[in-house]
Amino acid sequence: MADISFIVLVFFLMVSTMDQEKGLSRRLPPMPAEDQKVEDQKVNRRNIIIVRININDRIFAGNEPIDVSQLKDKIKEFLTNPMEDPNLPEKEVKEIEGFGPYPVSKGVISLQNDRGTTYSKYIEVQNELVKAINEIRDDFSMANYGKKYDKLDEDKQAIVRECIPQQISEAEPKDINKK
Repeated sequence: MADISFIVLVFFLMVSTMDQEKGLSRRLPPMPAEDQKVEDQKVNRRNIIIVRININDRIFAGNEPIDVSQLKDKIKEFLTNPMEDPNLPEKEVKEIEGFGPYPVSKGVISLQNDRGTTYSKYIEVQNELVKAINEIRDDFSMANYGKKYDKLDEDKQAIVRECIPQQISEAEPKDINKK
């Protein structure tokens, strides 16, 4: 009887499927070597936009309150800096292998949230930030390759990622209201 129970258990383990958890796909930076010195990176203030979510789920981009529906457009304007505004991020011309010289934005999005921020608002803001970067990549892909980013082959996607980097920095949650 024990043998039959074991066989039935193994059978159900092999043929059943387990639900896979879904989450945000993020690639963490590689661990530095133990002998590597830590250098403070100086970032020009104009190259950073701080997106804050407070305990009441209100969103602030820079110092101004903003609705989540406006966040994507604000981030797109910040990263592309179409009018070469001196208050928006500067661009550095980089030699992209397989493409040539391209002015790459030095813009960084810093996301900060309060410990009391709801998870749904946090995910909603994350989605808007990634959506803004994906739309910029799609625009670049359409202009240069005639296809959307996700329809490109791996080599061209790597070129697009190098031209339009996704630089989102997340700070540890804190009590933003207690400053």
